[in-house]
Amino acid sequence: MCSATPIPPRTDELPTQFGVCLLPTDLGPNPIELAIASEERGLDMLFFAEGSHVPVKHTQNAYSSSDAVKPFARMYDSITALAACAAVTTRIKLGTGVCLLTERDPIITAKSIASLDRISKGRVIFGVAGGFIREAIENHGSSFKHRWAVVRERALAIRTLWNNDPAEFHGKYVNFDPVWSRPKPIQAGGPPIYIGSNSAQVPARVAAYADGWMPIYERYAGDPITDLKAACTKFEREFNALTLYLFGAPRDETIIEDFTERGARGFVFFLPPDATDVIRELDNIAMFIDRMRTTSSTKYPV
Repeated sequence: MCSATPIPPRTDELPTQFGVCLLPTDLGPNPIELAIASEERGLDMLFFAEGSHVPVKHTQNAYSSSDAVKPFARMYDSITALAACAAVTTRIKLGTGVCLLTERDPIITAKSIASLDRISKGRVIFGVAGGFIREAIENHGSSFKHRWAVVRERALAIRTLWNNDPAEFHGKYVNFDPVWSRPKPIQAGGPPIYIGSNSAQVPARVAAYADGWMPIYERYAGDPITDLKAACTKFEREFNALTLYLFGAPRDETIIEDFTERGARGFVFFLPPDATDVIRELDNIAMFIDRMRTTSSTKYPV
């Protein structure tokens, strides 16, 4: 049996949030410059994906085209990069989009994210997932087959470390007796934990142990709002206590209005990793968001 702190309620009433997500490689803009540019353009959120490495020989799957995999070998460490961004911004939320918990020690990760939350004065969103490169996951000592069980236990253990002093956790994949772990995050209960994945099993995982969901618009086969509401009913969670951010959001006002009216709380646009296009695309996204906020029949206050 796992010993974990109960999920704290999330009752924020923030207006609809808009942000961007990038695979932050050494071939693209400096993360610090991107954070400053994003905040200057009025965005609400900045997410960095992560990848520790790519094995030269790895199993192919739907995500494994050369264009998709190569950036995962070149990315900055997401938490380190976000800490640098926190030092040069004051308002924008900073998120992992996503942190691969199969590739991170939960005690170290709890401290890293808590430190980032304090450095940023409570602006962290903790997006998590399991990863898709089997050999990379296994190089970190995690089971690819059981990766979601690993993610669950590590997420629960991290929340336990944030909320208990001393903290202990006893599960199949994470097990430690009482420990002291400080500093604690600034945000009550710790940064919100959102799952970033697109399989049919994700709504149930979100309702079972997370604070929200970050599905990719063109990757999820069902309707994320309908399916998350159904999962909330099954797990006796309040849908309005969870957060849904639509990743890979289309620049389509009608679609965004529909998702907003049905309960989505934010939209995250993907930025291309190509260095020559990133700032221009950021400008285009910022103009689209400004248009949504000023001309849409749905209200998006700043």
